[in-house]
Amino acid sequence: GILGLVAGRLGDAGGGEALVTQVAAVGWHVVTVVAGLAVHFVVLFAILWLVAGRGLAYLITMLRAILTALATASSAGTLPLTLEGVRENGVDPRAGRIVLPLGATVNMDGTALYEACAVLFIAQAYGVDLSLAQQGIVFITATLAAIGAAGIPEAGLVTMVIVLGAVGLPVEGIGLLLAVDWFLDRFRTATNVWGDAVGAAVVDRLLRRQTA
Repeated sequence: GILGLVAGRLGDAGGGEALVTQVAAVGWHVVTVVAGLAVHFVVLFAILWLVAGRGLAYLITMLRAILTALATASSAGTLPLTLEGVRENGVDPRAGRIVLPLGATVNMDGTALYEACAVLFIAQAYGVDLSLAQQGIVFITATLAAIGAAGIPEAGLVTMVIVLGAVGLPVEGIGLLLAVDWFLDRFRTATNVWGDAVGAAVVDRLLRRQTA
C-alpha cells in the first residue's frame, strides 16, 4: 500500500528529471529533520547542564534507553529503561514516576519538530507559499497535535493530518513521506526520550532546592 501511494505521487511528478527532483527533495527533507533533531538534542543537553547541574555522565547512563528508542521507535516501549536510567543517575524516584510516564505521551518535542518540517515540505512540494501567519499556525498546531500523539511507532503521521488541515494543505501529501517516515520516526523518538530524561533531572533539581 505504501509502495502504491509513493509510486503514484512520483508518477504524478512526470518521471525523468521531475522524478529525480522529487527524490532529491525527500532526501533534503531527511537531512533537515535529522539536523534539526540533532540541534534540539544539544539544546536539551545545555538545559541539563545549566538548569539540572548534570553533564555527560547523565547522558552516558541514558544511552541504553536512547538507543532502545532509536531501535523501537516507541517511547512507551522504552519507558521501563528510561525509568531505570534516571534511577541509576540518582534522580528522585518521585520525579521519575511523575515526569517519565507523563512525558512518554505529552512531551513529544521531537515529533512536534518533525511535523512542522514535514508540513512545510509538503507545502513546498505542492507549490503552496505559506505566509508568516500560516507558518505560525503550523508551529502552534504541530506542538499541540504532538501532545496528543501516542507513544507508539509512526503516531505522528496521524496527528499530522490536523496540522495539514489547519493550513488547508492536502492530506494525501503525507504519501510523499511514507517511504522515509519509518527512518525519521526513530530519531524523533530518541529525542523524545532524551527530553523526558532531561525533564526528570530538572524536576529532581527543583525538588532538592525545595527540600534544602
